[in-house]
Amino acid sequence: MRINRGREKGTRSKRRSGTFTGTVWGDEVLTDPNGKVTVGSVFFEPGARTYWHRHTEGQVLYVTHGQGRVRSRDGSGGTIAAGDVVHIAPGEEHWHGAGPDSFMLHHAITIGKSDWLTEVSDEEYNKAFT
Repeated sequence: MRINRGREKGTRSKRRSGTFTGTVWGDEVLTDPNGKVTVGSVFFEPGARTYWHRHTEGQVLYVTHGQGRVRSRDGSGGTIAAGDVVHIAPGEEHWHGAGPDSFMLHHAITIGKSDWLTEVSDEEYNKAFT
């Protein structure tokens, strides 16, 4: 058993780029030495979002502040806000991020490997808010 106090010891907040659009910050809260589970706090500025991606064993998002959106390739998903919990099935291609006029902070619990795909276009992002 291991108890982490807020985040992984000795880690710092990191500006996330390469697989995100806009300004996004993340903290490593917990990493499994076997690489099966990671927990992170992720802060998105308005309009910021992940790229399309999927997880081999799924993901859970727990939104703690602000409002955003989560969307799957099939068009399912919706607006998410503080207090919401989202389960994303293994292999489901999706993205998530802040709304156009709101920041969003969520805890992401990722199980298995993450496969990062393509950038979410402005058109795809804006369509999620119509």
